[in-house]
Amino acid sequence: MRGVRAERQPVVESLPGAASAVLASGVRFLQPEEAVLDAMLAGWAAQQRSRLLSAHTIEQRTLQVRRFVGFTNDYPWQWTPADVEEWSSDLVGRGLAHSTVRSYQNAVSLFLGYVTAQCYGWDEVCQRQFGTHPVQVFHEWNTAVHRSETEARPGNRPLSRDELQGFFDHCDAEVERTAKSGRKGWLAAYRDATLFKVVYGWGLRRREASKLDTVDWSANAAAPEFGRHGALSVRFGKAMRGSPPRRRTVLTTMGWAAEAVAEWMADIRPLYRVAGSALWPTERGGRISVEHINARFAAYRDALNLDPILSPHCLRHSYVTHMLEDGFDHLFVQQQAGHSWGSTTAIYTSVGSDFKNTALRRALDRAFEPGLAGRDEMKGGAADGSCS
Repeated sequence: MRGVRAERQPVVESLPGAASAVLASGVRFLQPEEAVLDAMLAGWAAQQRSRLLSAHTIEQRTLQVRRFVGFTNDYPWQWTPADVEEWSSDLVGRGLAHSTVRSYQNAVSLFLGYVTAQCYGWDEVCQRQFGTHPVQVFHEWNTAVHRSETEARPGNRPLSRDELQGFFDHCDAEVERTAKSGRKGWLAAYRDATLFKVVYGWGLRRREASKLDTVDWSANAAAPEFGRHGALSVRFGKAMRGSPPRRRTVLTTMGWAAEAVAEWMADIRPLYRVAGSALWPTERGGRISVEHINARFAAYRDALNLDPILSPHCLRHSYVTHMLEDGFDHLFVQQQAGHSWGSTTAIYTSVGSDFKNTALRRALDRAFEPGLAGRDEMKGGAADGSCS
């Protein structure tokens, strides 16, 4: 109604993430800034859990907020747009990908959206405690935008078949070199060599590979020649918008890769003598990390003088590309890779000249078959009005 001042909506105490639900009232804190920040993050986690977001997503978002606090050396109710610009410039200067910078910015922006929403009551808490309140400092004009269909690094390309063979040869040579030297590391070198072959042979992401267990392998009745390694259950596929990891089954297509896994499972992995079912165990009984995969790949890549921008993810690009080059159906490759859309698979591919030339040759052969050519000449002659 005109002339009537709108009343402020009261805080709903039962609302997940409300300040009154996570911050004790009437208590004098020794370090109020830290207490309020911790309560904000706890409330935000509760709010996200109520939306059924995964624990991993919540953990990573909280980590980005903590990092932003550390970078600015200030608290959310003190942040300014200048802090966003300085932080973003630092991220870009460290060489992070466009998509990574945008993801970090989005995490902190979502946190500010939560603490500035009146229904959660954090503005009242900050006003009472510090004489000010948080505001949204992430805006369209100081954050990265999402305009491209893909934001992957341009350097994420498939390895050529020669590069791939050289890489695997180097992995095997490293095992032999370490074993001959009598050093203890030959077992880890063998594990990593087999892991890289599995990443390529089944087109896996790094996290998918690191989370594999021995029980994830199964036989495929349609391909008995691969034995008990005819199919691989990927249980930690890339999640969608904070949802739980997506599962998929990847069918075995490369006999040499199945043989490498069979030898690892039967003869080499038991030498670790550790409990648990991790496919790639460490000497202490854990499982190898994504960071370890990155570091070992970089060491082998640099030893071969390959392009320094190449990463383990390029093995997945290679899998998709080589499958298409070898004539596998596009939909089959899409399902193997776990892509929801064929356009995503197309982004991954960089079909080589051999495939293109083969396709060109088939098209030319059809166009210039003797029978077709003769009929074309006859049609051409009749059109010219010549007599047979």
